[in-house]
Amino acid sequence: MTEFANSKDGTRIAYERHGDGPAVILVGGAMQFRGFDPTTVEMGKQLAAQGFTVLNYDRRGRGESAETSSFTLQDELDDLSALIEAVGGEAALYGSSSGGAISLAAAAAGLPVTKLALWEVPLRAELGTDGAEFLAGLRERIGSGDKAGTIEYFMKDMPPEWLAGAKNSPGWPIMMEIGPSLSADSESLAWTQSAPRAELWSGVKQPTLVLLGEQTQTIMAEAADAITANIPGAAKKTIPGANHSWEPKVMAGALAEFFAE
Repeated sequence: MTEFANSKDGTRIAYERHGDGPAVILVGGAMQFRGFDPTTVEMGKQLAAQGFTVLNYDRRGRGESAETSSFTLQDELDDLSALIEAVGGEAALYGSSSGGAISLAAAAAGLPVTKLALWEVPLRAELGTDGAEFLAGLRERIGSGDKAGTIEYFMKDMPPEWLAGAKNSPGWPIMMEIGPSLSADSESLAWTQSAPRAELWSGVKQPTLVLLGEQTQTIMAEAADAITANIPGAAKKTIPGANHSWEPKVMAGALAEFFAE
């Protein structure tokens, strides 16, 4: 059943909760929300069955959280603050892809996060400028109202078959509609280049697990190494997976083991 939390700017954030136990919030990446990502929905239910209260929410501008016009990284942190309050005042975060960058920013900002699990955060070079340049280009396309161009631009550095598959899928119209929300994904990744990472993440004291697939892309493996190198005590774990994907039962098991420690 859908519940709602009110963010700082009044945006209603839709979520569902399952299970009973320590709280875990699932932070989706680009394009992900409950009605468009059945794999994460199933994983959340399986994780909940292993002794956790799991919140799976629609990030602003997506699904049942669609009615808003502001899409900044700070907005995302405000949304997470409201969700953490709704689940009792503290929670672990599972961040998927760019959702992992949002989760890192939440922990660095001092939100009451107990643990961090991060799946394949696509970090670029430390102190690089490409993230900020990409964000500017994306916002330009969003501002022009070019819905297809926004998604094409966002996916331009991904494997070309991903974009081709998206365009030929029934989900393409949905992807075009949620395009403005990708601004926060891009801003979160630009943020990871905004200062030396050891400095940027100095406030991240939580136990942190970095997850990646067996057949992952080079950028994901390098990013995982960067995170573990700059967050004291962070661990890395490889799970079966390829092309940025995983099986719900496998991911739920890996997360349950980490969150129960």
